[in-house]
Amino acid sequence: MKFSELSPEQLDRAASMLKSIAHPMRIAILNYLDDGKKLTVTEIHELLGIEQSTASHHLGILKDKGVLASKREGKNTYYFLKHDNLSNIVDCISKCAC
Repeated sequence: MKFSELSPEQLDRAASMLKSIAHPMRIAILNYLDDGKKLTVTEIHELLGIEQSTASHHLGILKDKGVLASKREGKNTYYFLKHDNLSNIVDCISKCAC
């Protein structure tokens, strides 16, 4: 589907997703979840060196806006990119920022 063919609702959802990504910690989270990786909130907070509650807050925003999905396995909840194409955005951000 071409960008020009998107409905106003689809454009609004896309803008909402992009706004949710537009934070340094959330970009870092997406970078760690790139290439199909699945991580728990504990793994993410340790990788980023932030409080677990802060990591949970950012994960919640990304999940609420449709950027991430989660799956419970035993005691752990694993977070991952909801759409494989989001990896392209992560790659683009990395290339444009360097």
